[in-house]
Amino acid sequence: MVARVAGVFDEKLTEAIANSKILVVGAGGIGCEILKNLVLTGFPQIEIIDLDTIDVSNLNRQFLFHKEHVGKSKAQVAKDSALSFNPNVNIVAHHDSVISNDYGVSYFKQFNIVLNALDNRVARNHVNRMCLAANVPLIETGTAGYAGQVELIKKGVTQCYECQPKAPQKSFPGCTIRNTPSEPIHCIVWAKHLFNQLFGEEDPDQDVSPDTADPEAAGDAGSTALTSETSSGNVERKSTRAWAAETNYDPEKLFAKLFGDDIRYLLSMENLWKKRRPPTPLSWDSLPGKDNIEIQHSGLPDQRVWSVYECAQVFAASCKALQTDLKSRPEGDHLVWDKDEKSAMDFVTACANIRSHIFNIPLKSRFEIKSMAGNIIPAIATANAIVAGLAVLRAQALLKGEIEACTSVYLRPKVNHRGQLFVPEKTLTPPNPKCYVCSPKPEVALACNLKHLTLKDLNTAFKEGLNMQAPDATVEGKGLVVLSSEPGETDHNNEKTLEEIGLNDGCALLVDDFLQNYEVRVRLQQEDEEKTWRLVTDADSPMLGPKEEKTANGSSGSEPKPGPSRSKEDSDSDMEIIEEDDDGEPKPKPPKRRRTEMTDEVVELC
Repeated sequence: MVARVAGVFDEKLTEAIANSKILVVGAGGIGCEILKNLVLTGFPQIEIIDLDTIDVSNLNRQFLFHKEHVGKSKAQVAKDSALSFNPNVNIVAHHDSVISNDYGVSYFKQFNIVLNALDNRVARNHVNRMCLAANVPLIETGTAGYAGQVELIKKGVTQCYECQPKAPQKSFPGCTIRNTPSEPIHCIVWAKHLFNQLFGEEDPDQDVSPDTADPEAAGDAGSTALTSETSSGNVERKSTRAWAAETNYDPEKLFAKLFGDDIRYLLSMENLWKKRRPPTPLSWDSLPGKDNIEIQHSGLPDQRVWSVYECAQVFAASCKALQTDLKSRPEGDHLVWDKDEKSAMDFVTACANIRSHIFNIPLKSRFEIKSMAGNIIPAIATANAIVAGLAVLRAQALLKGEIEACTSVYLRPKVNHRGQLFVPEKTLTPPNPKCYVCSPKPEVALACNLKHLTLKDLNTAFKEGLNMQAPDATVEGKGLVVLSSEPGETDHNNEKTLEEIGLNDGCALLVDDFLQNYEVRVRLQQEDEEKTWRLVTDADSPMLGPKEEKTANGSSGSEPKPGPSRSKEDSDSDMEIIEEDDDGEPKPKPPKRRRTEMTDEVVELC
């Protein structure tokens, strides 16, 4: 290919390319373009890792895939398609998660360069740490609409992906989601939680029933809400899933409970409606839009806003389809919500819009709700192609030894005042000396109330705050094992507080993650006022904990330090921001407020 054409590259680069081995992580929008560029350039040894399968929605920007590939492995199809451009390349495809134990430090060490084309922070954090441990240069890429960036991460030379804190996820109070929604997104979060309660993995922190613990609804709220039997016959407050199973997922009874009984229950919380417009309960037999003739819509079907009656019909049909799917699975199995699965998306759209109508919130089209529920940023194929091209150019510069030329480059949606569409930084950004990942001796403080924080909460803090996968912790100087990633080894202490297991203010823990080959020293700081934990890298830059109040710009009160140009927005190759994944890991549960995370929403439960 190009590298073999005389005069295109100098001898040094031609030889370097011929002897190189490249790893591409991600085969989405940017990943497909990177792979295509690599094989056309003439890189002879390439491996690609991607866990996903191809969906119809991918075909508008991932040009190595076609209609007949839907449902197949992205990595494998990308390999097969790329080989049609250059059959002389040796490509190894892995349909797997890069976080798997199979891809340890020794695996990463075999590559000259790693190129990231990922769509979530968890995987990015992991690859960042593996490349640091293996001392392999990493080229990080991302796009968001018309914007994008390419950045080099090299141990000891540039800042790493975690040198600066990322913008926090948008959060919503749980009592707002359950009791007083005021925006479409509140109803969408509620609908996704309802999907999990009925068909998915149950989580008590995602309860959709009225929240009687809402501090704004103090008193005898709801005590007389259900004194008489309703049309659904549901007068007992019980598990939504258990009750739904008893009714055989009857759509009319589900509707009566969710959009009738529960709303009347909320209306009994009179304090909530002193300054708000109260919601309006609905009845299955008298729904708005039932007698109206469907208005002709000139746009795409998904862009038409359904009437409440239409939503109820879609709700009924999707309930039946999802119940059938659930019954076809092994005992104890559950469904996983997917924006690209028709019945799942129909269910969330219908429920969100019905609830929106009840609370006098404007209804949205299925297309709009899918964008919000999946947190989708419009994908621009040209942006992906440009960023992928820049990434391969940076890879060539690295092979030539021109590290100083590998400054970060930013693709702007429109030209700046200097007439630039591509804006490079003048120099490499050095590592943050206080980084708890890439500094020579990583150290961080964990501020918490040792009398309240449990060992289970500590494990959560390491996983969420320090982005670890399988943390182990020992007391420095004593070797006492406090936390073990081995199942069952320390589980008996999960509900004990840190004080009860002998940890005190100033105590240091050596915390390591064998999956990431990463170790950090964690100092415990007693703070009596702390309801939960927060990480502190130094006196001037506290890192947000799960419950700390945020200012408008996402900082914790003090001025944020200048971060990497990349961190202004977390961009993704596939334009889908899926925050902290779908692990459903439990969050710390302090006495009065706790925060739970469901896929891309973070909810604070009052």
